[in-house]
Amino acid sequence: MPSEPDKHPDPAAASVSLAAEAAVLESRLRLLQEAIDTVDARIEAVSDALRLLRHASAVSSPAPFGEEACRPPGREGADGSTDDTGGKAARRSMP
Repeated sequence: MPSEPDKHPDPAAASVSLAAEAAVLESRLRLLQEAIDTVDARIEAVSDALRLLRHASAVSSPAPFGEEACRPPGREGADGSTDDTGGKAARRSMP
């Protein structure tokens, strides 16, 4: 508690100060909400573009059937055979 009676905080001044601070915070909040809306719109646009690209890619290249669909991608040799280890065995044997 203040020792002098003049040092008591003025409730009206405190209210004005708090109202001004609240106005600044509300303004910042509005700016942040607008920025979030802009980012959301950009994310949606990129997602739509990726969805279209995936769809176009799926339509233009048919999926492999049978055993080929289950085999992980490997390295194809000169004779057409694949190295299911991803080429690791061939690299290990080279000096």
